[in-house]
Amino acid sequence: MLVKEVMKTQLVTLNDDSKLGFANDIMYLGRIRHLPVVRGENVVGILTQRDLYRASLTSILTNWKENNEFLDSIKVSEVMTKQVVTISPDATIEEAAQIMIDKKVGALPVVREKNKLIGLITETDVLQFFVDESKKKK
Repeated sequence: MLVKEVMKTQLVTLNDDSKLGFANDIMYLGRIRHLPVVRGENVVGILTQRDLYRASLTSILTNWKENNEFLDSIKVSEVMTKQVVTISPDATIEEAAQIMIDKKVGALPVVREKNKLIGLITETDVLQFFVDESKKKK
């Protein structure tokens, strides 16, 4: 099966000038762990829950209000992962799984020519695919 058959196409994205406080709220409320960062339609980064935690660690000794103020003062572009590992919609699920294992990432933005974002495939999507396939064989 191909990535384009499993990927999510209804995505929440951020602009690179968005503030971390805004990103934190989106991730918390939407229970989202990976947010593609775009400029126009093109992927320029990805913000992960790990990136957000790493940024928050610098203010860990402060209280909740001060932490939120701190996050509101930082742009996503300052902490996002800039070397984004992406995948083609025509790649196989097995290829996506192998890339995630090899690169130790939990999500791959799915892009067409020139990094145009068209979807996202996560480790959960891949695991669900393999579980579904396994059930079919029983």
